[in-house]
Amino acid sequence: MISLPLEKVYDAKDVLSKIARKTEFIHSRFLSRKNNIFLKSENLQLTGSFKLRGAYYKISKLSAEQKQKGIIACSAGNHAQGVALAARENNIKATIFIPATAPLSKVEATRAYGAEIKLIDGVYDDAYKEAVKFQNETGGIFIHPFDDEDVIAGQGTIALEIYEQLKDVDAIVVPIGGGGLISGIAATIKQIKPECKVYGVQAQNADSMYVSIREHKRVELKHVNTFADGTAVKLPGNLTFEFCKNYVDEIITVSDDEIASAVLLLMEKEKIVSEGSGALPVAAIMFDKISLSNKNIVCVVSGGNIDVNILSRVINRALLKTGRISNLTVELLDKPGQLKEVSSIIAHYGANVIRVRHNQGGEGTDINDCYLKISMETRDFEHFEQIKRALVDAGYNILSTVQ
Repeated sequence: MISLPLEKVYDAKDVLSKIARKTEFIHSRFLSRKNNIFLKSENLQLTGSFKLRGAYYKISKLSAEQKQKGIIACSAGNHAQGVALAARENNIKATIFIPATAPLSKVEATRAYGAEIKLIDGVYDDAYKEAVKFQNETGGIFIHPFDDEDVIAGQGTIALEIYEQLKDVDAIVVPIGGGGLISGIAATIKQIKPECKVYGVQAQNADSMYVSIREHKRVELKHVNTFADGTAVKLPGNLTFEFCKNYVDEIITVSDDEIASAVLLLMEKEKIVSEGSGALPVAAIMFDKISLSNKNIVCVVSGGNIDVNILSRVINRALLKTGRISNLTVELLDKPGQLKEVSSIIAHYGANVIRVRHNQGGEGTDINDCYLKISMETRDFEHFEQIKRALVDAGYNILSTVQ
């Protein structure tokens, strides 16, 4: 059975002590309903994600001759920043291939560390193919983002820290893209505390490891589609597939709506900024995807490099998903006072109208008909249903509700 030498993980810990942060360990009372939930905040790591650990450790193991050749990497953004920083610290030329769909903030942060950037159309797997081609042409050293034992050992240092911070840990919930993070954590914690469960979480539209484990072989997806760009990987690694097969207890999936809700909860309740990939474990807890109770569970918030340009859309989606923003269309007679009465009912029940659109009836409707489309801030779905019932009781016909 494939294994990760524990002494290598401890060596990585020693090397990383010079550069990486031992990230905060936070108890979440908002998530701690059925279980005690703790957050391992790798979003506060240097470069904003766990990826620094594996990249820096791998580069530290290169010989002087290898360093002279320069290094090549591909990444959706977080590994790119880890490689770029490690290259700068070791005075090595770095060329990094990044999918054009990656957030601009990640691209510019990587460039700021001094790396040469090559943007490639497509997703991570397309950037990977171009990086490998470039490596074959130039002879540079390829730093794989996940399918490398040194990289996996670097990520495994998170498990060492979790065990130091919570000896009574019962389960660790980890995001999965290519599988390097969960491979390092699972292979390490199972050697230290074999009874500790390890759960992996993927986005439903980027579930390559989930499908591969189910099919008992590596499966390449035709396409991936999720705003959790850091885990948008079509094909798991050879090593990481074996590690997951042997050390991970269960892999589950969550929707983009559920991920968005987790991003919002972390920001609003825990004051933690997480990217979509980092919020995967929290989404699994929020929506009861893990069948445990009265256990100490650690969610690894793997990164915080969310693009501010999509943040408002993510928050809006989360507000809709959790019933915090509600929409309805009401049929009215086009006469004075109708809007005032509808608004009064909504205000009476404590909701806040944020948008109103008044449309006169069209073909096929009564001449005196009109439609009122209302968006409002509500507490939750129950609150919205209460307002709908009040409007119906007042004689209004609700044509549609959109969440």
